[in-house]
Amino acid sequence: MDRAIMSLSAPFRPILRVPALRLAAALIALFGAHIATLVPYVSMLAVTRFGMSDHAFSVLLVVASFVGVAASVSFGIRADQRANRRRIALIVSGALTLGTALVTFFPIAPVFILAHALILPVSGAIFGQVFALARLAASTCPEAERPAVLSTLRALFALPWIIVLPIWSVVFRGDTPLTVIYPVCLAFAVLILGLTWAFWPRDGATAWSDAPSGLSFRASLREIAHPKVLVRVLALGTINGAVMLYMVVVGLVFAGIPYRGASDTALYAGIMAGLEVPFMLALPFMIGRIRQTWFIFIGTVLYAIHLAGIPILAESPAVWVLTISGAIGGAIVLTQPMAYLQDLMGDRPGAGASLMALQKLAGDGFSAASFALGTTLAVGYGLAAFIGAGLALTGATLLIVLDRRR
Repeated sequence: MDRAIMSLSAPFRPILRVPALRLAAALIALFGAHIATLVPYVSMLAVTRFGMSDHAFSVLLVVASFVGVAASVSFGIRADQRANRRRIALIVSGALTLGTALVTFFPIAPVFILAHALILPVSGAIFGQVFALARLAASTCPEAERPAVLSTLRALFALPWIIVLPIWSVVFRGDTPLTVIYPVCLAFAVLILGLTWAFWPRDGATAWSDAPSGLSFRASLREIAHPKVLVRVLALGTINGAVMLYMVVVGLVFAGIPYRGASDTALYAGIMAGLEVPFMLALPFMIGRIRQTWFIFIGTVLYAIHLAGIPILAESPAVWVLTISGAIGGAIVLTQPMAYLQDLMGDRPGAGASLMALQKLAGDGFSAASFALGTTLAVGYGLAAFIGAGLALTGATLLIVLDRRR
């Protein structure tokens, strides 16, 4: 019994022991709670509360996406150039607090647009900065413990979704206005800013080596834009695109079935999220036994089965079995590409964080393209799901081919 408990606690040991990793765990959980509270309701608020048209909201999303990627890439490069990660972490957590506070105290359309198009997207860089900190702090741990850090932190990001979403579903059954999410998010943001100010390690006074890269901004951009790097980012982007496409397709497929609908969509997503967390925590016991690219390929196959299976089995009780395949695959494809991209940039974790942002942008593009092509060529959403699953498998296969000699 004691041995089993020790095994289950193994992924948390380095995080509990190292102060910087404890900080990273707290920040990523709070950021997950902020995102889980805000993101599901932004589109509804934009259209129903702030009077935006569908077209205007689409433009806002495009602008926010590019601002977010530009901020993540710029901050990642600057952090490697100057090793001033604390200052950058304070800037991005300050942006999170400012953007949330503006809509909290001035809930009008122009402020909503300013916050969601320009300020809050900048704060998204905190995700990459926290994982960069975790990678550096993990270098002080025994090598056998390091693979557990990223997957455990990613599980802590997913954990609030399981807790927060059911709470909000109960809250909004009454007459509570949707805008109540902003003061709650402001509380999360203030906690993130306060913890960053109080506990983020001082630049130049860390327990690990973090020397400036010595590369100019242009040289760093050239390094990130190298074809050998970009092709791998695009390959991983196809996998991320499948994850994004699932979030779009599952609700639409269930909505077209008379005896399913929003409640089944919420149940399916809740089961997926609930299963992903323990599977993520179990990954450290598998990492190292399977080559990383093959591990990503296996996860992609399982996730593709889940995505392509939804439109096929949606009318059958068997659709719930797909959550197992999706959760196991999701646990892998939501964690291992991050580790892969960090490894790809060697001793420049800031640049690795930049690649994570580029991967997400590529994923959004592949998801949108799959949906547009699938719904144009066929009635319903089945072809879109098949295209997304096929692209993900193609990307995972390409990664194996590219890295066969690495």
